[in-house]
Amino acid sequence: MNLILERTDRVPFFTDMRATLHALGISASDFDWYLSDIETDYYGEDFSPQDQWITGVELRRLLECNESQFIWAVFSAVPVGHRPTVLAAPYIEGNPDFWTGSEVRPQLQGAVFEISCWDSSATILVGLPEAAQKRFLAAFPETDSLQNAILRRAG
Repeated sequence: MNLILERTDRVPFFTDMRATLHALGISASDFDWYLSDIETDYYGEDFSPQDQWITGVELRRLLECNESQFIWAVFSAVPVGHRPTVLAAPYIEGNPDFWTGSEVRPQLQGAVFEISCWDSSATILVGLPEAAQKRFLAAFPETDSLQNAILRRAG
């Protein structure tokens, strides 16, 4: 099941990746990450808005040292040391696949799961392991399935 969090007062802003990973019970350093379609309020010497591979250790350090809001972005988690060729960068802004009603899968071949930041108003979680889903739902009970959110918007 894919999840969406779009209504909560439990986070100061969407999408706070530090809070998201914490709620999932996942350490950024457990994966390598492909970041794409990035728009954020933070750009510094240690971070660029360009599509990029980043180690989990680098992502963890970035998140620990900076309180950043990701307005648009896709974080694709892959096993450490496994960096598949990126034929088409995952994207969220303007991607109709999220709203068709069919089961969305991680866009990057080889990704275990992805976290997408939707216009600073929602966090979409695709392909999560079941244990991470349960933890996230416990942390944010107002989370809904992406399928239900689509039906609500259509109705």
